[in-house]
Amino acid sequence: MAVLEQLATVVVDCADPVALAAFYQKATGWEPTHSDQDFVALGAGGPGPGPAFVRVQGHRAPQWPAGGKQLHLDFTVPALDRAVDELLALGATRPVFQPGEGRWVVLVDPQGNPICLIPAAPVAN
Repeated sequence: MAVLEQLATVVVDCADPVALAAFYQKATGWEPTHSDQDFVALGAGGPGPGPAFVRVQGHRAPQWPAGGKQLHLDFTVPALDRAVDELLALGATRPVFQPGEGRWVVLVDPQGNPICLIPAAPVAN
């Protein structure tokens, strides 16, 4: 018998949870289910866990790829190029290092967390 039943939330430590949640809300359309100045949770709008963002005093953003990462979020997207363009317009950045060899794209959210964008349909090589 398993002790852990179901993953409920993925919590991201950050310096400004309100700003980071706003970025992801704009990117996904998911609505806040709880919000205050130190914690914001977004409902995923379907099965599976939603993300939450929590203020950590003195938080230092990961410096990926050189300084590693604490976590990264993977999202499937219907159109890779369009998703990249839209997320860049919302404040994400695109690091030079791209480990996916064209199969996915890595961006970095406004507070330094890597985001992997994976095409919903496989990319032909």
